[in-house]
Amino acid sequence: MSELHKFIFDGLPVRGIIVRLTDAWTEILSRRASNQTTGAYPPEVCELLGEMSAAAVLMQAGIRFNGTLVLQIFGEGPVRVAVAEVQHDLSLRATAKVVGDLLPGARLGEMVNVDNKGRCAITLDPKDKFPGQQPYQGTVPLYDDQRQPIARLSEVLEHYMLQSEQLDTTLVLAANDKVAAGLLIQRLPVQGEGNLAGSVVSRANEDEIGVNEDYKRIALLARTLTADELLSLDIDTILRRLFWEEKVLRFEPQVGDSAPRFACTCSRERVRNMIRSLGVDEADSIIAERGDIEVGCDFCGRQYRFDPVDAAQIFTEPGKQPPSTSAVQ
Repeated sequence: MSELHKFIFDGLPVRGIIVRLTDAWTEILSRRASNQTTGAYPPEVCELLGEMSAAAVLMQAGIRFNGTLVLQIFGEGPVRVAVAEVQHDLSLRATAKVVGDLLPGARLGEMVNVDNKGRCAITLDPKDKFPGQQPYQGTVPLYDDQRQPIARLSEVLEHYMLQSEQLDTTLVLAANDKVAAGLLIQRLPVQGEGNLAGSVVSRANEDEIGVNEDYKRIALLARTLTADELLSLDIDTILRRLFWEEKVLRFEPQVGDSAPRFACTCSRERVRNMIRSLGVDEADSIIAERGDIEVGCDFCGRQYRFDPVDAAQIFTEPGKQPPSTSAVQ
């Protein structure tokens, strides 16, 4: 079962989170593999999307945001876009759009960051919005301050967190076709709680960037964790091997019903709204060409079919709609 563990270092301004996605991750992959149109993800995409899924869970668990956290990587390579979404209860879904051939062993640069034009975006969409409230989104390029391409997703997100929160962050991410896992180590803010939504950061907090010796020591230990260890070892063993000289205080683990899990938020009503946004002329054109409108969810693979009567309902005033004649496939 998937699991998430939070911990702090007694007396030190450093916290940590570690996540292992097992059943949640294999459910995402199996649904993609069963899609007759797309087929399974290539191993390189599987690794990238798994790391994104683990990272998105870590960030959502860290800020405890009451809404949806969306981590997105996009660019002009064969992987045009990859998305991981995590709800406030740690339910998640993920997908990627692959439009070209991948070289064996392709990394982030070859998949997304062709010509240094790739981007990483994190969106926070509140569950209960105020009137007129828009989701917050922060975007960073897939290159560093010297415009050199960043080779690893973990480094991109560390760069993002430093810019958005002004907090030192260390991420170790790994994924294969069975497990997606991640370890986050972060220096706690000197004053108040940092968040991804652009809170004001104190001068004292900025002055601690890159100089706190406790964080630097623990981050150095965390970076010794290999991908194979992260994917194969249990949580207790990882923490004991890395931090056996530190006093680690652990919180109650999130397992079972409170653990990260796969869930898709697609619905027939959402698809109806999407078709409505196309307009009646475009909908009629699709029906004239194909006989119906069929939409598949990229995240879970579910198919939604709207025949001419169903489509007419979408653009008919409430109370004047003819009865539906088709069902969800």
